[in-house]
Amino acid sequence: MTIAVYPGSFDPLTYGHLDIIQRSSKVVDHLIVAVLHNAQKQPLFSVDERKALISEVVSGMKNVEVDSFDGLLVDYVRERNADVIVRGLRAITDFEYELQLASINRKMNPDAETLFMMTNNQYSFLSSKMVKEVAKYGADVSDLVPPPVEAALRNKFGFQ
Repeated sequence: MTIAVYPGSFDPLTYGHLDIIQRSSKVVDHLIVAVLHNAQKQPLFSVDERKALISEVVSGMKNVEVDSFDGLLVDYVRERNADVIVRGLRAITDFEYELQLASINRKMNPDAETLFMMTNNQYSFLSSKMVKEVAKYGADVSDLVPPPVEAALRNKFGFQ
């Protein structure tokens, strides 16, 4: 059984993230979407809020689990007995950084492979940071994030 971890901040989950979740869940037996708790960042949504939103969006995907972690990804991967780390790439600019991460992860845990997946072209420009910036001004983000996330963003920024 192949277990994969798709780590990220997911603050908030975008259609780009969802694209990677849907596609990677088809190539592994079990996919864990792991929300990173990073004490150095000030997220818009708490870890619990992000987990709840992702869980709602992926509720129909039977082999997808939503969890959270802090600390080193390789330790979490080892703890969950995962074989694969899934990383999404939007553009060539992401590759250099992701290659560095994959290399250090491989050095620290040679048993875990990194699977790079290119995001669908229609989402190649999309980032959580961009979504938050657009949503902050009340602009329409319905083509950028799933409906539950859109509602949560409107609520966070006071747009009903």
